[in-house]
Amino acid sequence: MRFYLSLIVFLCILAIAFIFGSQNEQTITLNYLIARTEMSVAMAVSLFTALGFILGLLAAFMWKVSRVLKKKKNSTEPLSH
Repeated sequence: MRFYLSLIVFLCILAIAFIFGSQNEQTITLNYLIARTEMSVAMAVSLFTALGFILGLLAAFMWKVSRVLKKKKNSTEPLSH
């Protein structure tokens, strides 16, 4: 149930981001540390929304793995008296 609720919230946010981006056809300039690029607002919104989603998934995965490893470590430690 939690997965479906998260998926619905994500899809709503994604739809809002695409609607916002499609209404703004202006070109913006993004300055990186070593480069500069020009892209439409819609492309920038899409890019950063996808990047944020991927980083969020990576953080959640790493958190889950660390909890599993921590439980495994605690269950294999000998009891000290």
